Amino acid sequence: MRLSGPQAFEIAERCCSKLPAPRQAQLRSILDSKGVRLDEGLILTFPAPQSLTGEDVVEIQAHGSPVVLNLIVQALVNAGARLAEPGEFSKRAFLNDRMDLVQAEAVADLIDASTAQAARAASTSLQGEFSKKIHALVSDLTELRVYVEASLDFPDEDVDFLADGQVAAKAAQLLAQVDEIISKATQGERLISGARVALVGEPNAGKSSVLNALAQREAAIVTDFAGTTRDVVTEHLNVNGLAVTVADTAGLRETKDPVETIGIQRAAQTMAQADLIVWVIDAQRVGDVEPSRDALMDHQAFVALKRDYPELGDPERVLPVINKIDLSGQDPGCYGGVVCMSATSKAGLESLHQMISERLGAAELSEGLFSARARHLEALNRGRQHLHDGVAEIKATHSGELLAESLRASADALGEITGQISPDELLGQIFSSFCIGK
Repeated sequence: MRLSGPQAFEIAERCCSKLPAPRQAQLRSILDSKGVRLDEGLILTFPAPQSLTGEDVVEIQAHGSPVVLNLIVQALVNAGARLAEPGEFSKRAFLNDRMDLVQAEAVADLIDASTAQAARAASTSLQGEFSKKIHALVSDLTELRVYVEASLDFPDEDVDFLADGQVAAKAAQLLAQVDEIISKATQGERLISGARVALVGEPNAGKSSVLNALAQREAAIVTDFAGTTRDVVTEHLNVNGLAVTVADTAGLRETKDPVETIGIQRAAQTMAQADLIVWVIDAQRVGDVEPSRDALMDHQAFVALKRDYPELGDPERVLPVINKIDLSGQDPGCYGGVVCMSATSKAGLESLHQMISERLGAAELSEGLFSARARHLEALNRGRQHLHDGVAEIKATHSGELLAESLRASADALGEITGQISPDELLGQIFSSFCIGK
């Protein structure tokens, strides 16, 4: 249990008598307001500002009984403390400059990590690697802005610094750095939030069997009757360190069954939200069509599906999978971006696993990745757009006024990531998602 605040030491002494010297663990009896001994545990003190939150902090290490722990918490409340709000310790650490906003969010990401690689990425952010990149970029943007504004303030100099190409080249270089950070942040965000894969196709194509094969268990009901799957069935998998949610959906067809119609509508919603759509095709449905991506994208089956279900969107988001090759005699494997497999015999399953991994970018996940969130990407893309507009303006007109404003706006957008610029409503939204005690 942890106490933080200007009265932390005073409140702890009411329950634990004399406190030990800073950063020295000592055994103490823990008493309630009537002096009744509740437990015996180790007490540590951390004076401000060298503590987790930047305030006076007391840590109490008691035995693990939930009943005893609740009694101790109640005793501390009776002595003048109050229960922490979600994320309040991390929020106080941020407000007291013990960590920036990215590091504070990394605490929650580390707790919620569902794979070892996601945990490592969150730990990298917690150590400040992501923040260092943002701080360096903001510093460079500010430095270039000062240079541009100085050129505007002294227009009578012999050299036109805005027209000689140096400023435009530097701005273009910063734009390339932003693109590199966006690329890594996109991978980091996918590590933390995971990826979504939708299994779609006509009834009886074997979507549920494919899900069961990927999950290595009977996650979905499989029958010979068309339209068995009426709702979205999901399974959580680990693909090369990337958390992936695979959704089995209702078969796509025209139907008068009201329940099946709802299932098909939910299938369309799942497709629209998916990072990757696995289009499962009955091998007997495509006959002798060459198992290549281009051939299948031109096949009447896909043309009809895309006409009726625009949620399929960009064909590049679709991974064709020819299933039931045990009935057609085709060889398992990957051919021209198409997986040929049998969900029943598991032939070609490894090829499907590998293609999902490649299409989601799991194979590109490196040890140096940092965790990121959707809000980080949104701020990065806003900053990139401002910088892009400024580069285009200076190249077109050699005028520095708009470039200076674009550089300011870009730096402000990136500053939101680390909390250099942090509206109160943003802080409230971020820390409210934390668990109690962090």
